[in-house]
Amino acid sequence: MEVLKHECGVAMVRLLKPLEYYHQKYGTWMYGLNKLYLLMEKQHNRGQEGAGLACVKLEASPGEEYMFRERALGTGAITEIFAAVHEHYKDLPPGKLNDPLFAKTNLPFAGELYMGHLRYSTTGKSGISYVHPFLRRNNWRAKNLALCGNFNLTNVQDIFEEITAIGQHPRAYADTFIILEQVGHRLDREVERLYRKYEAEGLKGMEITHAIEANVDLSNVLKRCVPLWDGGFVICGLTGSGESFSVRDPWGIRPAFYYADDEIVILASERPVIQTAMNVPVGDIHELKRGEALIINKQGDWHTSQIMEPKENKACSFERIYFSRGSDRDIYRERKRLGENLVPAVLKAVDNDLNHTVFSFIPNTAEVAYFGLQEGMNEYLNKKKKEWIADRSHLLQEEELEQILSMRVRCEKVAIKDIKLRTFIAEGNSRNDLAAHVYDITYGSIVPFEDNLVVIDDSIVRGTTLRQSIIGILDRLNPKKIVVVSSSPQVRYPDYYGIDMSRMSEFIAFKAAVALLVDRGMESVLLDAYKKARRQQTVPCDTTVNYVKEIYAPFTDEEISAKMVELLTPVGTRAKVEIVYQTLEGLHAACPDHPGDWYFSGDYPTPGGARMVNEALIHYVEMEYEKLKIEK
Repeated sequence: MEVLKHECGVAMVRLLKPLEYYHQKYGTWMYGLNKLYLLMEKQHNRGQEGAGLACVKLEASPGEEYMFRERALGTGAITEIFAAVHEHYKDLPPGKLNDPLFAKTNLPFAGELYMGHLRYSTTGKSGISYVHPFLRRNNWRAKNLALCGNFNLTNVQDIFEEITAIGQHPRAYADTFIILEQVGHRLDREVERLYRKYEAEGLKGMEITHAIEANVDLSNVLKRCVPLWDGGFVICGLTGSGESFSVRDPWGIRPAFYYADDEIVILASERPVIQTAMNVPVGDIHELKRGEALIINKQGDWHTSQIMEPKENKACSFERIYFSRGSDRDIYRERKRLGENLVPAVLKAVDNDLNHTVFSFIPNTAEVAYFGLQEGMNEYLNKKKKEWIADRSHLLQEEELEQILSMRVRCEKVAIKDIKLRTFIAEGNSRNDLAAHVYDITYGSIVPFEDNLVVIDDSIVRGTTLRQSIIGILDRLNPKKIVVVSSSPQVRYPDYYGIDMSRMSEFIAFKAAVALLVDRGMESVLLDAYKKARRQQTVPCDTTVNYVKEIYAPFTDEEISAKMVELLTPVGTRAKVEIVYQTLEGLHAACPDHPGDWYFSGDYPTPGGARMVNEALIHYVEMEYEKLKIEK
């Protein structure tokens, strides 16, 4: 319902054969470029602020370009960057365009290594200069580096201080610039280590260059960098001499999957896009393990390397609920289970009255959970039918039997997202009025004043769309009661590992908890948590405690949900409104392999997460204390 800016998406392609091989077998030397396009387009959901690609051409002669990059901004960036690549080829006669040897020698982006990125801003910075991949140039091929990633680090300041202390000067204070300089510096040292080694062995000139390029060990580079990173990440890189890597954080927060055969090695942020691009079964695709890197050398030999010892599994559960495409086999099943788990709570909300309840969903990401809820309700109803028939089997008349068998779960598509509507008017009142009509309703889909209306969504974060649009427009159908169901638990805490949730004031659950404190004269709880957070600013990061939890502690989940209803229900709403949430236990039962739940529980997997949530609390109180009548 509410659009969250997703984590970014990455894609890597390494061709293991010469371009002429693919031209002969598949009819085009652009095989690798085409696969990259598919991987990126199928992950378009992961980034719509910009996109970029990089390419490395092996065995280029001195004086010839061997490293290429194209970037663009906006939702159409994928189309734009690939159109720009093909612009180089448009005036070529067919004989040259279809000649892989000519392409290899003369055409840009005719290479063996490709890397793509889909961007959502994680730093608040925008503009083409912040679109990945980033490049670090050098006259030595092995020292050239292109970098991109799906990541956000909580300790960028620490890394910045370390690299500037040794004399480096990043061009901007942004996470990717700083990581680029850090990794680039270690790559320089690795190349220089090899230079000294082979010079001592008596090699000269290009002999040294060839020996370096054949033996660069990216594991050495990564092992000097990765342990300093606090956060969730999949970071990918290409060197100008033809090495590549993809490394995953040791908590497994951000996802990465790869596939390899004797022709190609592919990596992407999501598994089903590799299945689609390569038409391979799910069993042939592997997940990059926690703290592991996929490394490919110049010769095309690949292996995985354990860069850091794996820490406790904290794979992100929001990936399963919302961010990743639902076409993944396991994610599809998990989202259905999330819906099924809500059956008891929903039945309670409608007083078990399925005869007078209509079920629907908020398009589009909640649809699979809706199927699970629907199936769970059908199972419940079938069980009840059996019980009724068994209890009355010796007395049932045909009419009564037909009545029991005809009972069904009533499902309608009540909410429709009007994708043609654009709230482009900047003036406040007009914009709010348009926002209220982003969704439309199916008139006549319920019996007015008799039916309950249950609508399921995947998450409720800010509550803006509920307040401005959904509740008001559903109320036009005149339901007796509106039950908004979230397939995820209450989102209470910011995320610092990849998406744009960083301020406490963004969360309707937090607003509800603070409102309850004010209602009950308990503002001191907020002030005490603030003071504790301030005192912790000087303690070591790895001892930090999340004091925002204390603001929620006095209240039950149900009390917070009820206050949220007060805050989100528009004035004049006739129907009674209730919000039903998934429990943490229900979440973990549905997604057992992805226990990372810091959005909901406040249990951050890294020390930096707890430190940053306390900073968010400090900022909130210092900005809001007058309104809350709290003294600093």
